[in-house]
Amino acid sequence: IAEMADVVVEGETGGPGTMDVHTALKEVLKRALVVDGLCRGIHECAKALDRRQAHLCVLAANCTEPAYIRLIEALCQEHQINLVKVPESKQLGEWAGLCKIDKEGNARKVVACSCVVVTDYGEESDARQYLLEYLKNR
Repeated sequence: IAEMADVVVEGETGGPGTMDVHTALKEVLKRALVVDGLCRGIHECAKALDRRQAHLCVLAANCTEPAYIRLIEALCQEHQINLVKVPESKQLGEWAGLCKIDKEGNARKVVACSCVVVTDYGEESDARQYLLEYLKNR
């Protein structure tokens, strides 16, 4: 049974070849997006959390709506779903695929996203193992 982890992920990343929570979370979200395992936005996320389909919930720390934050935190706590907080909603939106990628590979027209729920991790990866280990040790 997963416990609620209230984690704020900082923007610092290590050098190449090192794994931190930030890069692990980005990788996990990318793999979940490929297998259609992400719910984005308050409506989809609340439904997935309430149905107990969620494995992980990611919430933007700069969300301006206190009722939104209370709802997501309460649902995560009620159903024992891990909650990770990231500092920026624009960054979370980019990781969740809410942007256009130009020919140089840079994200354009990024839409802010305050909440993302992972319902299917996709294939097994080192990033997923690192993230689950990190959440277990919190």
